[in-house]
Amino acid sequence: MADRIRVLVVDDHVVVRRGIKALLATVDSVEVVGEAQDGVEALSKAGSLQPDVILLDLLMPRMDGIEVTERVMARNPEARILVLTSFAADDKVFPAIKAGALGYLLKDTGPEDLVRAIHQVHEGESSLSPAIARKVLQELARPSNRPPTPEPLTNREVEVLQVVAQGLSNQEIAEQLMISEATVRTHVSNILGKLQLASRTQATLYALREGLASLDDGLLGKP
Repeated sequence: MADRIRVLVVDDHVVVRRGIKALLATVDSVEVVGEAQDGVEALSKAGSLQPDVILLDLLMPRMDGIEVTERVMARNPEARILVLTSFAADDKVFPAIKAGALGYLLKDTGPEDLVRAIHQVHEGESSLSPAIARKVLQELARPSNRPPTPEPLTNREVEVLQVVAQGLSNQEIAEQLMISEATVRTHVSNILGKLQLASRTQATLYALREGLASLDDGLLGKP
């Protein structure tokens, strides 16, 4: 039999970790080599165990999954990360993909689909839950159906939009631009209103279409 795919399971809920381990114990081609209960432990074990695939939750104590992904990929660009989370919100999906996660699954994913995704990510292929794939495809295919208002974006709003397109959170934008988080929220609200857009994802795609951002910035992560 070929070598098993060595998996590190990262989730702050012990019942989730045990459930995943029990499931994967029934799969001959996969071996759970370790588990972590928060982002800091995940980063440490990713380094010491060198797993083939990291199965990673996003919302965790001490360090969230997006930062874990960024740090792991900075250390090892060949790392394979598969996000398994309850969150399908725009501000989780795109930052995780931007950071380098190859897969993004929701926790209602069936066992067979999870195992299939582990194999796909191990082979360097992308794997998205249907709900996530639909979200991405819809956002790519459907620009705003209403024209922007005549009022143009200010220079500061353009600057904020460019940083939003990098997948940064409001807090990270505030730190980078040296403004308050409340001011960032106001700018983002104004941007969406002026451009007649419904979400940060649509704003990101608008920035791509208008040449204000580039895929070279790493928005969609590594192929």
